[in-house]
Amino acid sequence: MITIYGVYRSRASRNFWLANELGIELRQVPVIQAYRLKDASAPDAPMNTLSPEFLKITATGAIPAMEDDGFVLTESLAINMYIVKKHGGPLAPKDDREEAAMLQWALYGATSVEAPALAILYAHVEGRAATPEGEAEVAREAEKLRRPLKVIDAHLATEGHMIGGRFTVADINMAEIVRYAQAHATLIGEFPALEKWLKACQSRPAFQAMWEKRMAEPA
Repeated sequence: MITIYGVYRSRASRNFWLANELGIELRQVPVIQAYRLKDASAPDAPMNTLSPEFLKITATGAIPAMEDDGFVLTESLAINMYIVKKHGGPLAPKDDREEAAMLQWALYGATSVEAPALAILYAHVEGRAATPEGEAEVAREAEKLRRPLKVIDAHLATEGHMIGGRFTVADINMAEIVRYAQAHATLIGEFPALEKWLKACQSRPAFQAMWEKRMAEPA
């Protein structure tokens, strides 16, 4: 059985969503981000990204990490590609070209969307978006997102999904990246095809099951 080290309130959410879609069980070992703890090295601290036992698994000290029969893999998007190729089905690439396209969109989302989208999310979560400085920060990050979101929106307007005209792991990977920008509803509303697609992705029972467990974890 595949083991995922991480918590739902992390990028491991992508892996748990995919597992739900595939109808497979993942063994979860809860590992929390060290920055969320007052003292990550305290004797009673839960297993976290600075815990020696976790660093023995991966020196990156980042979650999620995956272990499958001795094979260790990090980076949530790569983990999803591994899981879906191992288990197959319609969510997996049907040929080499689809696999390459899935990797292309995953890299595009990670390099062009995720950082500014996360900045927007943190500005809202931390309450800074309501301040003049925070408003300016959100506006700057939103401007960075308009070009890549326009690219994705145009693609979805013609294709309906990220790859092959059907729901695949590529939709999970991109939807979980774009989700961070949902804190800026006005920005997302500028891209109707993307907004419609994102709502459809998040209405899927597999996403809802993942989200319920995510919300049940301490913030």
